[in-house]
Amino acid sequence: ASGLINSSGLVNDGLTSVCQNNGQTVWSYNQGLAIGAAVEVWRATGNAGILSQARRLADAGTTAPPLVQSGLLTESCDPTNTCDDNQKQFKGIFIRYLTELDQATGGNYGGFLRTQSNAVWNADRDSLNRVGERWSGANPNVRDWRTQASALSAVLAG
Repeated sequence: ASGLINSSGLVNDGLTSVCQNNGQTVWSYNQGLAIGAAVEVWRATGNAGILSQARRLADAGTTAPPLVQSGLLTESCDPTNTCDDNQKQFKGIFIRYLTELDQATGGNYGGFLRTQSNAVWNADRDSLNRVGERWSGANPNVRDWRTQASALSAVLAG
């Protein structure tokens, strides 16, 4: 009822002091955590309605332009190469929980997960097989342990 999840099914970054949607950035991390939490509640309760809510969040998170560009999971900071150390890991968290939902729902998100995996493997690796923040492989592309951990989630999921 707070509006933290907006009308498009996307989880905004927070609430105002009066407990309303703050309208700030949509991050894959928040979307993923909400999906993961819903899957865990479903596992604990068997409540199919909760699983339906997780699917609504996943459907939005795999199609909405704030999180997906040209079919690839993309943070708002990716195009400008300005993601901080935390943000570099957000996509990996989303992929982890989307993978759990995919397993719980019989493979509904396999195509999206394979697309991410293929992009990381085919477009994002450098000559040393390091993977970066921008899964499309666009440059400049920061590469460090955080981006590699995040991308590894995609490779394993696909």
